[in-house]
Amino acid sequence: MKWPQLVQPWACQVPVTVRLTGGLGEDGTETELACIHTRCSFDEKQRQILDARRQLIRLNGTLLFPGDIAPDTPELKGTVELLGRTWKIYQGSRARNPDGSVNYTRIEVM
Repeated sequence: MKWPQLVQPWACQVPVTVRLTGGLGEDGTETELACIHTRCSFDEKQRQILDARRQLIRLNGTLLFPGDIAPDTPELKGTVELLGRTWKIYQGSRARNPDGSVNYTRIEVM
């Protein structure tokens, strides 16, 4: 069965560079896993949340991508370059269809 695409490619018009990091290199810094140049749907709505240590964090926006932007990367962390600014990825998630395929990828930045 074909599942409907919730984030349409025609709605993704903002050019973005996503630099995913993970693992430690020889010098103890995180290594860059992937550098992805693509387009996304960007919502620059600021909101505040409390993290696990009860600290106030300000999120600056949400990026939506159709499908899975990094299928080989288990965790989405790193930085995002968008509209001349660089943001740190706070949280990334993959919305899945009932058959297990990825419908869209959501990244929240701070």
